[in-house]
Amino acid sequence: MNETQNFPEYHDGSRLYEIRIKGHLDARWADRFDGLTIALEENGETLLSGPVADQAALHGLLKNVRDLGMPLVSVSPVAPGPSSDVKS
Repeated sequence: MNETQNFPEYHDGSRLYEIRIKGHLDARWADRFDGLTIALEENGETLLSGPVADQAALHGLLKNVRDLGMPLVSVSPVAPGPSSDVKS
Protein backbone atom coordinates (compact mmCIF):
# COMPACT_ATOMS: atom_id res chain seq x y z
CA MET A 1 0.00 0.00 0.00
CA ASN A 2 1.37 3.38 -0.97
CA GLU A 3 0.04 6.09 1.33
CA THR A 4 1.02 9.74 1.05
CA GLN A 5 0.47 12.39 3.66
CA ASN A 6 -1.20 15.59 2.56
CA PHE A 7 0.22 18.51 4.46
CA PRO A 8 -1.86 21.67 4.39
CA GLU A 9 -0.79 24.63 2.34
CA TYR A 10 -0.91 28.21 3.56
CA HIS A 11 -3.10 30.70 1.74
CA ASP A 12 -0.14 31.66 -0.46
CA GLY A 13 0.57 28.02 -1.42
CA SER A 14 3.63 27.63 0.82
CA ARG A 15 4.19 24.66 3.10
CA LEU A 16 5.93 24.39 6.43
CA TYR A 17 9.30 22.58 6.43
CA GLU A 18 12.04 21.68 8.88
CA ILE A 19 15.56 21.31 7.51
CA ARG A 20 18.07 19.83 9.91
CA ILE A 21 21.82 20.18 9.31
CA LYS A 22 24.85 18.92 11.22
CA GLY A 23 26.78 21.71 12.90
CA HIS A 24 25.81 25.15 14.11
CA LEU A 25 25.02 27.71 11.46
CA ASP A 26 26.35 31.18 12.20
CA ALA A 27 23.70 33.94 12.35
CA ARG A 28 25.41 35.80 9.50
CA TRP A 29 23.98 33.23 7.08
CA ALA A 30 20.35 33.95 8.01
CA ASP A 31 19.69 36.02 4.88
CA ARG A 32 20.57 33.01 2.68
CA PHE A 33 17.63 31.08 4.13
CA ASP A 34 14.71 33.32 3.13
CA GLY A 35 13.52 34.23 6.61
CA LEU A 36 13.45 30.71 8.04
CA THR A 37 13.87 30.47 11.79
CA ILE A 38 17.34 29.25 12.74
CA ALA A 39 17.55 27.25 15.98
CA LEU A 40 20.88 25.97 17.29
CA GLU A 41 20.27 22.72 19.14
CA GLU A 42 22.22 21.25 22.06
CA ASN A 43 23.08 18.14 20.03
CA GLY A 44 25.22 20.27 17.68
CA GLU A 45 22.64 20.48 14.88
CA THR A 46 20.88 23.48 13.37
CA LEU A 47 17.15 23.41 12.69
CA LEU A 48 15.85 25.69 9.93
CA SER A 49 12.06 25.96 9.98
CA GLY A 50 9.30 27.93 8.36
CA PRO A 51 7.15 28.23 5.26
CA VAL A 52 8.70 27.42 1.88
CA ALA A 53 6.94 28.79 -1.20
CA ASP A 54 7.29 25.79 -3.51
CA GLN A 55 9.57 22.95 -4.58
CA ALA A 56 11.89 25.31 -6.47
CA ALA A 57 12.37 27.38 -3.30
CA LEU A 58 13.01 24.20 -1.29
CA HIS A 59 15.67 23.09 -3.77
CA GLY A 60 17.25 26.56 -3.54
CA LEU A 61 17.44 26.27 0.25
CA LEU A 62 19.02 22.82 -0.04
CA LYS A 63 21.53 24.20 -2.54
CA ASN A 64 22.51 26.82 0.05
CA VAL A 65 23.08 24.07 2.62
CA ARG A 66 25.23 22.19 0.10
CA ASP A 67 27.21 25.33 -0.75
CA LEU A 68 28.01 25.86 2.94
CA GLY A 69 29.50 22.35 3.08
CA MET A 70 27.35 21.37 6.04
CA PRO A 71 25.96 17.81 6.11
CA LEU A 72 22.20 17.59 5.58
CA VAL A 73 20.54 15.45 8.27
CA SER A 74 16.87 15.65 7.23
CA VAL A 75 14.18 17.55 5.36
CA SER A 76 10.64 17.18 6.68
CA PRO A 77 7.30 18.72 5.78
CA VAL A 78 5.47 19.70 8.95
CA ALA A 79 1.75 19.88 9.49
CA PRO A 80 1.02 23.21 11.22
CA GLY A 81 -0.91 22.93 14.41
CA PRO A 82 -1.71 24.79 17.59
CA SER A 83 1.70 23.87 19.06
CA SER A 84 3.65 25.16 16.04
CA ASP A 85 5.86 28.05 17.02
CA VAL A 86 7.35 28.75 13.61
CA LYS A 87 7.78 32.34 12.53
CA SER A 88 8.63 33.58 9.07
